Amino acid sequence: MEGFYGSDWPIQAKVKRKEMSSADAHYIFVRELRFGKAYETSTRRACMEECNQIAGFVHYRFTLEEEIPVLYVYEIQLESRVQGKGLGEFLMQLIELIASKNRMSAIVLTVLTSNALAMTFYMSKLGYRISSISPSKANLLTFSAKYEILCKTFDSEAKFALENDEEPTKN
Repeated sequence: MEGFYGSDWPIQAKVKRKEMSSADAHYIFVRELRFGKAYETSTRRACMEECNQIAGFVHYRFTLEEEIPVLYVYEIQLESRVQGKGLGEFLMQLIELIASKNRMSAIVLTVLTSNALAMTFYMSKLGYRISSISPSKANLLTFSAKYEILCKTFDSEAKFALENDEEPTKN
């Protein structure tokens, strides 16, 4: 993460540690298990240390945004060696399922504007939109944010509150 935050990292690292240790934090961890002849020749202890490593995680919370119940994705991170293999998309599908099972009206997440790959992934591949609560849409002329708030809504009330497209319709 340090690369995207640049000189802001020392401050952001403290914020991230506090967020991640919150009692409201939920996680999905991805472990990389390796099998095969090359690994069978190593000792059991070495394999336990090297073959069962965390390759990524999702940190999320259930919260309210604009009085709408949402699942907020605080972090999704994958080691570079497992990126580009569909794992990020799979994790976000799990997040959508978790949101649905918990009757959330939307998924919300924050993406650094400097992370063009993530912006493309969420918006083009997964169908997220820049939320009306994002700094770029909130008409904060004196505030130049380095991030966008993206959302995927599941009902008309959430769409109105978080995308501000049209009046909500009754289902």
